[in-house]
Amino acid sequence: MAGERTSGLEVNPVAGYIGAEITGVDLAGELDDAQVAAIREAVLRWKVVFFRGQRLDHAAHVAFARRFGEPVVPARRGSASPADFPEIETTADRLELGGRFGMEHEEWLQRRRHTLLRGWHCDHGARVDPPAATILRAETVPPYGGDTTWSNLAAAYAGLSAPVKEFVAGLRAEHRLGVGYQPRPGDDAYLRHLLDHQVASVHPLVRVHPETGERVLYVNGYYVEQITDISRAESRAILEMLLEQAVRPEYTVRFRWEPGSVAFWDNRATIHLAPSDNAHLGHPRIMHRVMLAGDVPVGVDGKPSEPITGTEPGRW
Repeated sequence: MAGERTSGLEVNPVAGYIGAEITGVDLAGELDDAQVAAIREAVLRWKVVFFRGQRLDHAAHVAFARRFGEPVVPARRGSASPADFPEIETTADRLELGGRFGMEHEEWLQRRRHTLLRGWHCDHGARVDPPAATILRAETVPPYGGDTTWSNLAAAYAGLSAPVKEFVAGLRAEHRLGVGYQPRPGDDAYLRHLLDHQVASVHPLVRVHPETGERVLYVNGYYVEQITDISRAESRAILEMLLEQAVRPEYTVRFRWEPGSVAFWDNRATIHLAPSDNAHLGHPRIMHRVMLAGDVPVGVDGKPSEPITGTEPGRW
């Protein structure tokens, strides 16, 4: 409910299906158990919560994350990430990716996201155990542009008609790193990298949330290769319909970042869209994230996801 208070903390929803701003709490301070419980409840209820004016450094960021789970330690990070805090990834690293493979960042981005829906993703969705949650904080942001948008996948599933709900609840889909990448003519170093570092899993198309019991429409534009056991043409049409459902405007919230802003989202029940309106502005956008270890998704039929290649539970 709007204005709900716990230990001085107040939760104020900002959109009808997703997103709440939490005030009255210093994330760098010693949070009491009631505050931690209230934040956890808000994340589960609203899928993404926002804090403004926080003064987290790297150590405080990791300490805050540990109150809610076990931070993962990514195997590969870029040079912008802090060496002394292996749990933290700095998103400026993403700007290095194209350069590693002989491309300007803009070309790399265009080849990765050649359709309007392709950029929507959950974090590390090709893993057999994607992170449970992500905590992202803003250090430097452009004066305008650079917003992030999230969508509520539980609301998206609930909004389907009854026959479609029943149909998709029995399906599974292959999620793979590098889906939809448009190769460069001739030798393509990034394509060779993808082929040499394949990560793929089969996930239920509808997963049951391990804490809330909600059914979640487990689709995204970045990793889903195709629905298994049906033709590619059928899969393409069904996935397009489901992804359009997943990102309907009423199921989304858009957040305007400021220095010191923090977003904490449930990676099991949301997809998000990184901004694409700020690269031409020439202003830096430096963000730091910590991801919490997640479990293996389970479908409506009780069957867990299965790894195909390059992934196993708990191993980063």
